[in-house]
Amino acid sequence: MRILMLTSEAHPFVKTGGLADAVPALATALHAMGHDVRLILPRYYSIDKTTLNLHNTPIGVPMGEEELWCGIGETTLPGTTVPVYFVDREDLFGREGIYGPDGSQSWPDNPRRYAFLSAAAFQVCRYLQWIPEILHLHDWPTAPAAGLLEHQERDLGFAKTASVVTVHNLGYQGIFDSNARHHFPNQGSFFPPGNVNFLAAGLQHAQRITTVSPTYAQEILEEPMGAGLSALLTPRKDRLSGILNGMDYQEWNPSTDPALENNHYSSRFMGGKKRIKAALQHEMGLPIRPHLPLFGMIARLTEQKGVDLLQSPDSPALQAVREGRAQLVILGSGEQRYEEALRAMAHQFPTQCAVQIAFSGPLSRKIEAGSDFFLMPSRYEPCGLNQMYSLAYGTLPVVRQTGGLADSVLDMAHPDGDGFIFEDYSSEALGKAMERAIQFYHEKTAMKKARKRAMKRRFDWKSSAAEYLQVYQQALADL
Repeated sequence: MRILMLTSEAHPFVKTGGLADAVPALATALHAMGHDVRLILPRYYSIDKTTLNLHNTPIGVPMGEEELWCGIGETTLPGTTVPVYFVDREDLFGREGIYGPDGSQSWPDNPRRYAFLSAAAFQVCRYLQWIPEILHLHDWPTAPAAGLLEHQERDLGFAKTASVVTVHNLGYQGIFDSNARHHFPNQGSFFPPGNVNFLAAGLQHAQRITTVSPTYAQEILEEPMGAGLSALLTPRKDRLSGILNGMDYQEWNPSTDPALENNHYSSRFMGGKKRIKAALQHEMGLPIRPHLPLFGMIARLTEQKGVDLLQSPDSPALQAVREGRAQLVILGSGEQRYEEALRAMAHQFPTQCAVQIAFSGPLSRKIEAGSDFFLMPSRYEPCGLNQMYSLAYGTLPVVRQTGGLADSVLDMAHPDGDGFIFEDYSSEALGKAMERAIQFYHEKTAMKKARKRAMKRRFDWKSSAAEYLQVYQQALADL
């Protein structure tokens, strides 16, 4: 099957979140199954042109009231022969920052930038003389391509192409004022009157829709989880599927992880985990107290991630930390109000709580490995990967029952349990789950068995890719 992945980011070329990990991982899994998979994304400023094979022929991209030209660069996904094509236009993508100068601001010309990406995909395919059977679109920046396919391109050579839109996070929709429709043919006639919603256009016109977990697919059919789009999604629920993301067990492996240095461990030999815990406590400035359970958290410091449940020093969730019955380490950055609150908390409880406002890849891995429990009290979580990393590292997750967290963690009430789940979005509910974890920590035999079970869980991309192939077949049948 010929499959085109159109995306705004893909690791290792450009990454702001989990989307960048999921797209190349899925492409690699599909390629390994014998399919002709290719990627198209922008050539951002951070992507070095000298590392690409530059095609000599520029291509024209019709965009409503104008035609823009671009170059094409080519390479492959590392370790594979999966082709990756970059549309190269300096005035749109040759700048620092992806969606904006930083994580809290957006570029004012984003409608033009990503309308161009959506339109350019069809022109690149024509240039390559390669027409995909599946046009797989990821999140709002590429979703309009589903509308372009139905209202223009289907009659111009793409009659047998079906589109699939994957929602990685419905909270980001690409909503712009009505002027954005001028970047599309026929004044963007496939958008409803009023403001232009890039993601909604894709959800309306795609043959099939997927989310990155089964539970999230159900949650978004009702508000508030639908983020204003449940009325659009509900009539199309028969075309909606939830497929859980996988993870890379070669990259996330405690027996080989270079960040763990000489303290590697496995489900059979766990001694290294104890040493990493002590090293983590020391690095974060906490007393080395092996008898205390250590909770870890790595997150963007936003409301979605449940940070508000922990930001107050007198929060019920922090009772055990206040009383010295547990320690807590937090790594992350985000909204200033949360950064300041967490810094103040660490200052107030210096022997129980340590906070680093930053992102550090090596430290994040040490937290995954050195913690006894991993906190993910998310308000919503389309899929989540940290809980999967935690399981692989024998660190039991404490999660809220939402989205991919509900689909990937088994509560300890289950005979094969490997984590602690709470339902209500409240500091009290989180606190009760943490108390359950603390009590379980002191049950040494049970704790040891749960760690081993956790490390044997598998969320591989091969299984997810097989589910996507079923969706692709359904999409083609819908034509």
